[in-house]
Parts: sequence; C-alpha cells; structure tokens
Amino acid sequence: MKVGFFTDTYFPQISGVATSISTLKLELEKMGHEVYIFTTTDPNADAFEEDVIRMPSVPLVSFKERRIVVRGMWYAYLIAKELELDLIHTHTEFGAGLLGKMVGKKLRVPVIHTYHTMYEEYLHYIAKGKVLKPTHVKYFSRAFTNHTTGVVCPSKRVINKLQEYGVKSPMRIIPTGIDIEKFKRPDITAEMVENLRKEIGLTEDQLILLSLSRISYEKNIQTILKGMDQIIEEFPEARLVIVGDGPYVEALKEQAQRLGIKDYVMFIGEVPNDRVAIYYKAADYFVSASTSETQGLTYTEAIAAGVPCVVEGNDYLNDLLDHRSLGITFEKDEDFASAFIDYVHENVPHEQEVVENKLYEISADYFGKRMIGFYNDTLNYYEEHYGNKKESLVSMEKIKGKFISLRRQ
Repeated sequence: MKVGFFTDTYFPQISGVATSISTLKLELEKMGHEVYIFTTTDPNADAFEEDVIRMPSVPLVSFKERRIVVRGMWYAYLIAKELELDLIHTHTEFGAGLLGKMVGKKLRVPVIHTYHTMYEEYLHYIAKGKVLKPTHVKYFSRAFTNHTTGVVCPSKRVINKLQEYGVKSPMRIIPTGIDIEKFKRPDITAEMVENLRKEIGLTEDQLILLSLSRISYEKNIQTILKGMDQIIEEFPEARLVIVGDGPYVEALKEQAQRLGIKDYVMFIGEVPNDRVAIYYKAADYFVSASTSETQGLTYTEAIAAGVPCVVEGNDYLNDLLDHRSLGITFEKDEDFASAFIDYVHENVPHEQEVVENKLYEISADYFGKRMIGFYNDTLNYYEEHYGNKKESLVSMEKIKGKFISLRRQ
C-alpha cells in the first residue's frame, strides 16, 4: 500500500503530532508499505530527506513554532499523482490537510484524517481568544471531518467532542503507540541515574516529581506548582523537576518565586532525545494537570519507563491508568496535592503482568497494526461506495487554475 501523509507539523519541529507521524511511518514501513510525507519547509530541516516532500511555508502569526503551507501545492499534487497513492492520511485541518483532501478527491482515493488537537484549548494564541470562539472550532472541525472517508481519534475524549460537533464520518479510536524499548532502556544503570541526580543538584534520597512537556499555559503546570507547598509540608525532601521549554517558562518561574517554593522547583529546559529516558528513570513520579491533551505521549512514555503517574483525569487517562500500579488520576486541579500525598503513602506494589499487558497496548507495533486495519476497512468501504480509483472528471486545467488563483491571493 502507498500512503501519503499530509501535515503542517513534522520534524525538526518538536511536538506530539510530529512524533506520532514518524512512529506510524516507521511501523507501516516495517510491514512493507510505502509512506510519503507532504509537509512544510523548515529552516532547520535536512537538505535531503527520503520520502519527504516539503512545500514553501511561513510561520503562523501567533504560534511561530508552527508553520503553514503557502505555495507549491500544484507541484505536490503532481508528485502524489506520479506516486499513485492508494490512500491519503491528513494530520492537520489547515494548509497541508486541505491540500491532502484536494489530492484525494482528484486521485479518487480515500482520505483518512487524524484529529490530533483539541483546538478549543488553544484559542488564546490567536488574538488572545478575542477573534475565534469555540463555535468557530465546532463548525470548522465538522466541515473538515465530514468530508473525509474516516477519522482516527486518539482517545474517546476526541470522539465525544466530534460527536458533539455533529461529525458523521466513521470514527475509530486508535491511540498513538510509542517505541517501548526507547523508554524501557535496561541499559540505563543505577549509576547513570545517580549521576543525573547529582548533575541537577539532587541527592539519591530526594523525592522527584517529574513534569515533562512543552511549557505552555494549557499544560497547566501552574496547578502542580500550587500543590507543591502542601506536598513539601508532607515530604520535605520532594522536588519538582520541570523538563521542557516554551512560552510559559518565565511566568512559572515568577509563580514559584511568589509561592516561596523556588528552591524546590528545578527548570531543566529541553534535553536531548537520548537523555529523556534517563530523566524518567530518575523520577519517582510523573505528574501532570494538563487538560488539553487528546492523548499525551508523555503518559505512555512514563509507563514504559516504569514511573507511576499522578495526573488529572479524562476519558483517555482514566482508561490508560486502569490499575493503581500504573498510577492514578485526580478529578480537578485542587485535588492534585492530596491525591499525590495519598498515593505516595499507599506505596502500591509493582505488578509486572499488569505492566507488560499495558506495554503492548501502548506499543508502536500495536498502533501500526490497528491503523492498517482501519486503512483496509476504509479502502473496502470506499471501493464499495465510490467504485474504482479513476481520476475525477474535473479537468487538469480547471484544478491548475484554482491553484494559480490561490497563489496570486
């Protein structure tokens, strides 16, 4: 099978979407399929990338870490036609995603879409939330997804939201899997963990609460900081280690200072990929109060690394952490500190069989197999309802004219 991924977000941009796309590409290729990525240019990208087609793009005005396609759409279409793609899989609702839908229509192949982002949580990035409202998200999301052959939802939470929006396209829950071995890392020794603790100024007996994510307002790290005073009172040796970077770092540092806990909070910044697993291994607990995740790969990474989670719950996380040896969820922000303290005192024993079963559920291997199953079901459905994959009757000149018109605007 030849699959075209259309996305505005891909490496070297760092995000859960980019990681999910890369993971899926690798798994599909392991099974003998061909995957081509149609995405934005990036000043930090390699000059030559196998199976990656980059189209000229510009940074988003209010979110400069992300980019959107502005030109090169006709060129991308011609490449997709030459490749004779069997299926289009879009990973954005904007520039490259709209192109993917147009290419799918012209090639007469099914278009599957993954709804990665809960946009209502990000409206504050655009004119401080004064222009776009949740109603706009609802109408746009419904219009985009209802004109696809099927929708991949990383969690039940996403399906519930899309159903609330009025989406009628077939939907299937397929959480993104991770490379388990990358975080299991039996090669990480006790000495390496001890050295990391020393490197960041912590001793072996101190209790590490790890927060690892992009540091932005919607990640709700401010709730973790608010709960630290109560946790420190119960566990004076507790330290919050915050790994990551983003636009909200300075605000969190000011909050820690204001709360009088700055000596108990460590801001590490971004760390190289090959050291992330060591931070997980060095931690005693992974903590998060984020409410913006459709899934959240850091939770599964923590499980793979053997770190219990204490995180704010939703439909996805309540199902993921279905045994207390994996961790617990709390209901609302103000419950964090008490939930954490109670869980530490509970001292839940590690149950290997429970962990091993969960590791397969969150593995990249299982992710790839489930996605291929959905692809095959979608191809069968498309063939049954829309016939063979002959090109549409829309003339080449008419489509080319539309692209030229777009480029002139």
